[in-house]
Amino acid sequence: MEKPEPKIDPKLLKEDVIRLEHLDELRKNNIDPFPARVVFKTGRVDLATAVITPVQELDLTKPVPKSAVKSSIEVVGRIVAKRDIGKLIFCKLRDGSGELQLVFTEAHLGEDKFKFVAKYIDVGDFLQSTGFLFATRTGETSLLVGEYTVLAKALLPLPEKWHGLTDIEQRYRRRYLDLIANNESMRIAKMRSLLVREMRNYFDAHGFYEVETPILQTLYGGALAKPFVTHHNALDIPLYLRIAPELYLKRLIVGGFEKVYEIAKCFRNEGIDYNHNPEFTQIEFYSAYADYNDLMNLTEDLLPKIIKSAGLPLKFKTGDVAVDFTPPYPRISMRDLIKKHAKLDIEDFPSRDAMLGAAKKLLGNEVDTTADRGKLIDDIYKKYVRPHIVNPIFMIDHPVELSPLAKKKAADPSYVERFQLLCIGGNELCNAFTELNDPLDQEARFREQAENEARGNEESMPFDEDFVTALKHGMPPTAGFGMGIDRLVKLLANAENLKEVILFPTLRPEYQKTISPTSNATHNTAITKPAHDNLPLLPMDRAGALELLKKYNHRPASFNHYLESEAVMRALAKRLGKDEDWWGTAGLLHDIDWDLTYETPKNHLTLAPKLLKDAGFPDYFIEVMLSHGYGCECAGLIDQVRTRDIEFALAAGETVTGLVHAAARLRPDKIASLEVKSLLKKFKDSSFAATVNRSVIKECEHLGLSLEEFLQLAIDAIKSIATEVELAP
Repeated sequence: MEKPEPKIDPKLLKEDVIRLEHLDELRKNNIDPFPARVVFKTGRVDLATAVITPVQELDLTKPVPKSAVKSSIEVVGRIVAKRDIGKLIFCKLRDGSGELQLVFTEAHLGEDKFKFVAKYIDVGDFLQSTGFLFATRTGETSLLVGEYTVLAKALLPLPEKWHGLTDIEQRYRRRYLDLIANNESMRIAKMRSLLVREMRNYFDAHGFYEVETPILQTLYGGALAKPFVTHHNALDIPLYLRIAPELYLKRLIVGGFEKVYEIAKCFRNEGIDYNHNPEFTQIEFYSAYADYNDLMNLTEDLLPKIIKSAGLPLKFKTGDVAVDFTPPYPRISMRDLIKKHAKLDIEDFPSRDAMLGAAKKLLGNEVDTTADRGKLIDDIYKKYVRPHIVNPIFMIDHPVELSPLAKKKAADPSYVERFQLLCIGGNELCNAFTELNDPLDQEARFREQAENEARGNEESMPFDEDFVTALKHGMPPTAGFGMGIDRLVKLLANAENLKEVILFPTLRPEYQKTISPTSNATHNTAITKPAHDNLPLLPMDRAGALELLKKYNHRPASFNHYLESEAVMRALAKRLGKDEDWWGTAGLLHDIDWDLTYETPKNHLTLAPKLLKDAGFPDYFIEVMLSHGYGCECAGLIDQVRTRDIEFALAAGETVTGLVHAAARLRPDKIASLEVKSLLKKFKDSSFAATVNRSVIKECEHLGLSLEEFLQLAIDAIKSIATEVELAP
């Protein structure tokens, strides 16, 4: 069958076009650029083995005598670097084990084959090479190539300076490029695989059976969380993605299994931040005839073993914090921890209403008035206790309201036999308890959860009648344990974000240029041209955006801030090769509802989405605009975190204007003589412009800009509009 001529898309970059031409040349020379299989004549040698093989030194400036050629080997891999110096070509080949230098010489390979490598073999191509090993004069083990075969032609280039890029979202979205170019990402991925394997080995060796339970469930349960809901067409019923495998695993204990575990994908419809992803992996196990004390002992045995199996020490640093996983770990009750750090004894507030009153004093506006007593206690713990935790501790004996599936303590039934292993800032590594096996007690607690749901608590647990029925058939004393694998790897890998340890984390879809403005736009100004980077169209040009801004804002100080933010965003877009009009509009409109809400700052950004939506702005623009409020109490955004370049840019850009403007106002000639050295001193003086958040300004580093570079860019940008913002001499 005749192969079609490749069609070159005129929109492709020049290098992409060249690679398609190279693909065409391979086919013209009867070379299949994508063969179905690899044929080894002598057997593959991995590159790590090749590199440590003792070899002789060889002078490549002279012809290689046949007597110097020893037994040949075959290697395969991807070319990740190529250097052509005339009669010699050096390539770096990488496989799953390591890297090896390939050397192509015209004298050894022949003129035609050598020129073909020089002209048509590109970085990113997969190659099979046969040759003999030698050492260059610098001592580097290399392969003098005598034969080669193209195994796969790369039609797009690898990132040339991936380590210099800081577009975090693109690293997560195109993980394949991240793994190719970032050794740390590959290290973390392999560490995770090794840890999971060692967990399996541990539980298999201790008599546990690995099982599988449903991911699609007719009734979710096993944790306090909001589920994802879907619909099964054939059965015409709602189904839920599991939030935990717990209730099914305990059904197996009822059925006669004594030790079971599952490495389970779970799903919770909650916010995304540095410690949460809607899809996550945990290991859960249940052991009959055991209690939570037994599981604390097991945990102190399990964790050191799997940490050491990954080649890690028990004492290590994560960020600037030193952590020691050497057992034993302290065992402290939740009540005592809250008493120590919040100066509150929860037993003084036995009812929900009493606890709500105490929580209002401790949490202020953050208090959840719909919460039950248990959640109020948990919220106090999170704010007052978590920040003080560094080394691993077992927090034990939780209030019964927090644990609808745990067994009450015999000595005090207002608490349950439960523990959480916590470290660094209260990060929960595992959660375990002596399981409730009294069906009547379980039934009563399910009913309490139903009452919480009726009060509006979306994270309540539904009544599972079948599970109660299972317990009525009898379940022996049992202890259960759950540990988040993602969080464990994040800790051990010293990663800042959970997305670093999840190969394909949940992300918003990339928006396409085909998104059209909504029909209820209130301005008739021209639709802007399609933006770069798949950004959606905007419903108006800059004049329309200014008109919209004036509709809701009137204070001169506000307009100075808006114009300065726009100028900085345009400068950043130009520096980073982004769409200047789109980024500039985001800077201009980011605080559109400020003059409507500045007297009650917590309401800031609550009106903006509707104002922008009514004006025809797409959802993506509104999301970007809201992102500069992430981490603040306004609009309920305190738990959200920024991930995109444009989000870091907007937050840092609009914040830095406060510092620049304040520094310029102190000078006789305003901004005209303001230099970056002076601004850096102001930055370091926290008493100057004290309300300006320095840590947000430093998010410029996510854009690949140093603080000094960013401050200089901001000064220059605002100087360009000095007259408009009252900063001209």
